[in-house]
Amino acid sequence: MQDFPGKAMLAARHILSLFYIGLMVALACYAARFLDKVFKFGASVFETGDNDLLLGLLYLLDSTLVASLVVMVAIASYDSLVRRLDKDAKEEGVDWVAEGVDPGNLKIKLATAIIAIPSIHLLQVFLKVGDYSDREISWGLAIHALFLAGGIALAVTDKLEGTTKAARKATYAKQP
Repeated sequence: MQDFPGKAMLAARHILSLFYIGLMVALACYAARFLDKVFKFGASVFETGDNDLLLGLLYLLDSTLVASLVVMVAIASYDSLVRRLDKDAKEEGVDWVAEGVDPGNLKIKLATAIIAIPSIHLLQVFLKVGDYSDREISWGLAIHALFLAGGIALAVTDKLEGTTKAARKATYAKQP
């Protein structure tokens, strides 16, 4: 039988559910603002120049990536830290949710989203390059380069980790 401190520690993980619910409430608020931007975008589609239209579309894409990032983190964290979603996902007909949230897969998805978000911002900057100073553009490029380097390092680390896991499995399989 597990002692009280151990049971309390395991039970404390359910407190995280409040944070995930808070993230979903914040996401709903963000969605309301997104809908406002969609309506403004739609209302001005025939009166706006091509560059401004593209900027508006990039803003919507950026918002979608941010929302996707929040959902990925919430689902993966809940699944790994609070309660497995396998059973619920199969009952709801979304069993792909539990399959796609393993830590390695999540790291790559997060890195991709984290790199894509500033990429979209840089596209917005380049479309209105006259509105920004050389210093602002340089800093934006430098920060983006750091995100890219971090993403590459994460991918290499994940690849090495996968190779190490495969080697460990092969070693254990050879043992009697």
